[in-house]
Amino acid sequence: MESQKLRSQNWFGRKGKDGFIYRAWMKNQGTPPDMFDGRPVIGICNTWSELTPCNGHFRELAEAVKKGVLEAGGFPVEFPVMSLGETLIKPTAMLYRNLVSMDVEESIRANPIDGVVLLCSCDKTTPSLVMGACSVNIPTLVISGGPMLKGHWRGKDIGTSDVWRFDAAHKLGQITAEEFVESEACMARTQGHCAVMGTASTMAVMVEALGLSLPNNASIPAADARRKVLSQLSGRRIVEMVKEDITLDKILTRKAFENAIMVNAAIGGSTNFVIHLLAIAGRIGIELNIDDFDKYSQHIPLLANIQPSGENYMEDLYYSGGLPALIKEMKTIIHNDAITVNGKTMGENCATAEVYDRNVISTMEQPFKPESGIVVVKGNLAPNGAVIKPSAASTALLKHSGKAVVFENIEDYHARIDDPLLEIDATSIMVLKNVGPKGYPGMAEVGNMALPKKILEQGVTDMVRISDGRMSGTGFGTTVLHVSPEAAVGGTLGLVQNGDIISLDAHNRTLQLEVSEEELAIRRAAWKQREKMHTRGYVHLYQTHVEQAHLGADMDFLKGGSGSEVARDSH
Repeated sequence: MESQKLRSQNWFGRKGKDGFIYRAWMKNQGTPPDMFDGRPVIGICNTWSELTPCNGHFRELAEAVKKGVLEAGGFPVEFPVMSLGETLIKPTAMLYRNLVSMDVEESIRANPIDGVVLLCSCDKTTPSLVMGACSVNIPTLVISGGPMLKGHWRGKDIGTSDVWRFDAAHKLGQITAEEFVESEACMARTQGHCAVMGTASTMAVMVEALGLSLPNNASIPAADARRKVLSQLSGRRIVEMVKEDITLDKILTRKAFENAIMVNAAIGGSTNFVIHLLAIAGRIGIELNIDDFDKYSQHIPLLANIQPSGENYMEDLYYSGGLPALIKEMKTIIHNDAITVNGKTMGENCATAEVYDRNVISTMEQPFKPESGIVVVKGNLAPNGAVIKPSAASTALLKHSGKAVVFENIEDYHARIDDPLLEIDATSIMVLKNVGPKGYPGMAEVGNMALPKKILEQGVTDMVRISDGRMSGTGFGTTVLHVSPEAAVGGTLGLVQNGDIISLDAHNRTLQLEVSEEELAIRRAAWKQREKMHTRGYVHLYQTHVEQAHLGADMDFLKGGSGSEVARDSH
């Protein structure tokens, strides 16, 4: 460390008036003078907010990180950034993912920070913080908030995926409105993010598989004291990372991204993983495209028996050996030599892990399900690709043709879905337009459209659904998502009409609108932009610059990074 000049010394190591100002105002918080003696300054980037319930316990975790930083001889400084609470923010948290990444990037670069710990948990807080940090590229370590404990209602374990089941049951009169409300507190009964393999859990797995967190970060429950222990150890480790100059680009190699895709397949991760990993790759400068998700997912079975693809919960994964135990099952196919934040390789971190419950973590030879991962389908309906999650789909519907029932936007869907006169049957394919990045705007999680009441009454629980939007990682069903290009920019999806035949063949990776090119040319000439484009503020900036889903839906001007150098000096 003595031979390496720390960024923070450009502030605190100065002589005269400049150094006086930088140090004096920090001292008004009770900081002793020896904290400015050249020790690493560690930023704790905190997404705590009472509007982000998943991250509501981060004040405690931040204090644990501070303990570790101080023990290792560092100077901890906590700072806030915009926090995205998936359950409350409208129109969708995804609209603001890129905004938060800008907040994170500029907050890190503009301040005297030598290394940073990212405290993130709720769905978009993880990718946004990692994206922003990548564009600065200083030593970085991630701590997830951990899953909430599984819920209990009337003698049954429940989690977020049950929301969709309860909603269908309520529509059919199988549970009352009072019972529906009663189940709320029974499900979300502790701090933490969703207890199932939703997007938040998938993001926690992603950062561990990328090597950005200490082992077992992904699955320790939020309510477990060991989450605080991991945070304290992370505080110690980030100080060492600064001394060793382990920057993000040294961890986020091509091998790390391939590992993350393979592990995501084995755990049955959210389809949102695709759009976030693509964006992260774009920031750190790794060539990654949508076809890589299919390529590296193929032939990897589902090893984790966790909802919504399975039966158990994230806490069960931890008790069964955690992510290291699952990754060890994949040792013949992953890149074991990929380096991680603790200075060890992925293989070294997983070498001594054991599986304690084969009902939760299975083997490659006898997996929980043979099909998993992300399948990318292409065709005239999705020239740039669309994604589907086979482990959460109905096998019989993965190859299916049917007549399109079209909803022009989410308002049209809500207005007509339970209309008794809606022309739809179990063989139909539901199509939702204008819910993509530009069209919604923000690409909302509405792709797993609830089925019409009259279809549910027939005992049908799944249909093929296609949209340019996303779906919650807690959702399930045969849903084709992220259709690119989206309807709002004139993609073929915007030309689909009621009664058109659509053919899905996930096995052969095709999605075809059975309409002639001549007819499509006529429709394209008559197509008009339906959705409102905003004329001011951040949403205008977003709609003007956001890229399509197959590129990660980042803003075009945010790709890459500007490094950690500050362009101008204020004194």
